[in-house]
Amino acid sequence: MNIHQINNSNQLASELVSRARAAQVAVESYDQDQTDLMVAAAGWAIMEPERNRRLAELAVADTGVGNVPDKIRKNHRKTLGLLRDLKGAKSVGVIAEYPDKGLIEIARPAGVVAAITPSTNPAATPANKIINALKGRNAIIVAPSPKGWRTCAMLLDFVHAELGKIGAPRDLVQMLPAPVTKDATHALMQAADLIVATGSQSNIRAAYSSGTPAFGVGAGNVSVIVDASAELDDAAAKIVLSKAFDNATSCSSENSVVIDARVYELMIIALQRMGAILLDQAEKERLQSALWPDGRLAQNLIAKDAPTIARSVGLDRAALQDARVLMVEETGAGPDYPFSGEKLSPVLTVYRAADFDDACRIVEGIYAYQGAGHSVGLHSREDQQQALALGLRLPVARVIVNQAHCLATGGNFDNGLPFSLSMGCGTWGGNNFSDNLNYRHYLNTTRIARVISERMPTEYEIFGDLFAKVGQ
Repeated sequence: MNIHQINNSNQLASELVSRARAAQVAVESYDQDQTDLMVAAAGWAIMEPERNRRLAELAVADTGVGNVPDKIRKNHRKTLGLLRDLKGAKSVGVIAEYPDKGLIEIARPAGVVAAITPSTNPAATPANKIINALKGRNAIIVAPSPKGWRTCAMLLDFVHAELGKIGAPRDLVQMLPAPVTKDATHALMQAADLIVATGSQSNIRAAYSSGTPAFGVGAGNVSVIVDASAELDDAAAKIVLSKAFDNATSCSSENSVVIDARVYELMIIALQRMGAILLDQAEKERLQSALWPDGRLAQNLIAKDAPTIARSVGLDRAALQDARVLMVEETGAGPDYPFSGEKLSPVLTVYRAADFDDACRIVEGIYAYQGAGHSVGLHSREDQQQALALGLRLPVARVIVNQAHCLATGGNFDNGLPFSLSMGCGTWGGNNFSDNLNYRHYLNTTRIARVISERMPTEYEIFGDLFAKVGQ
């Protein structure tokens, strides 16, 4: 990168942000109803069935990852769920009052948001960020992955058409022009007021080091524990559904399943009934060589379906041609055991655990290598205490109980997590938040504080227990 490129990138970012600021100022006086109309308009831009189909088809054609039916479902369900979460939520003016504390909270826009988005979800993730940004009366500029640029551009055309119908400024929603470069993205991040970054860990690190306040997400590498008490057929159906969904493009897809030894063989049979095929040692070694030819995941195999992967690496066993998921057995975790890491493909690593405590130990080892902070899955009919044990012991922000993990982690219609495609992983995952990224993260909050009745504690109230134990 030379000085000329830097200057060009800075000028481009300055121009985009200047237009975004003018548009954001124009809507800063919108009331809640006007704001919610923008949100609905942006949501319909991706959810209208014909547009959704076109976006899904272009995404798969350009990125080469995932599959059209699942992307259509993802675009629809994740957007519909987000709109459900936002309906009735206050994001303009006074949003909360606490008379006993003398406090009033007022929602204020963050300003201009820079959104870094990945090629794995080139429509759904930008749409999610756009909708959340508009809910806060912000402007947003998307920096899509180069492979996802055309899909994002099509989405923005749809968004602009819908915003035009309600008289909202089109410059509220912009994107970097092609070709998207690292220096242009960096310049945008520096010029914006807030960054929301989803994608590779190099992009997340760049966001955090840009000097602009940023929300970034951690790496995925989800493990799921199958307890001896689990309903095995139900667990197998959900695991395979989740692992095969959109060819495992989601960071929330199960990468390993840790099975209690007492039901290990039965669970393997249940998984095979659902279309997960266990590879033998020779097949595993061939797959490993192909997936990590130089120590890094092979880009040509990421997010392909299981039969395509099998054919590409020379696995010609008949059963593999109809496989939904490829399974490999493993015993360790870390760099010497690449199958213990994230695979971004319908390849599931299987571990045998002596009992629940041993399963926790195995997952701890996996997360010490990769995936700390994200989430863990549990299939069990004794889940109350076990789920609590996982939440108290493992470095995870979410414990997903008896659910298809990739569908549940980012919010689903049958759980209470916020719908999102960006999951914070806390300090375990190098993040500054451990929530599902949602509209509240796109807001500033002003607080009015009034005088209330004073209540000053005595020293005894504060230190009494300490003094009783150790003296004064």
